[in-house]
Amino acid sequence: MEDEIEFIIDSTKEGMEKAISHLKKQLANIRAGKASPSMVGGVMVEYYGSQTPLNQVANVNTPDARTISIQPFEKSLIGDIEKGIMQANLGFNPMNNGENVIISVPPLTEERRKQLTKQAKAEAEDAKVGVRNDRKSANNELKKLDISEDLRKASEDEVQELTDTYIAQIDRILEIKEKEIMTV
Repeated sequence: MEDEIEFIIDSTKEGMEKAISHLKKQLANIRAGKASPSMVGGVMVEYYGSQTPLNQVANVNTPDARTISIQPFEKSLIGDIEKGIMQANLGFNPMNNGENVIISVPPLTEERRKQLTKQAKAEAEDAKVGVRNDRKSANNELKKLDISEDLRKASEDEVQELTDTYIAQIDRILEIKEKEIMTV
């Protein structure tokens, strides 16, 4: 029985860790003031008939705080990369100089900062829902086990502690991201 309880708690913790790492990935795609290669992390490019992530067909760099430079491995991809950036609807206007695709990252307006903060809050809320769903699944699994009421209660308390820890972690991550977005 102890092994089954341990397994349920470990798999719950694993699920909650995944919610946190997914949140971090999603927040990395929300731009704050500075240019960052992760801003174009979700861009897909048509490459020999299939959609391929941008970072697999080009080098992405940030020469300064307001510029993203994308150097394709093959010059023939420049048009496809520009098209991919436009389709990703990131609010960027890519330009090319024949060798690189260059994106000037405009400074954020107050209104845009507020929109990005709302988007970050929505991502954090999704992560919290994921953590709570993991808690619910664990508690349902614990109810199915043939164990004493005291052991079940202690195990459910342990799952709740995990939940509280991960929810607090999500709140800290969101707070840091909000500061980053609102800093001019």
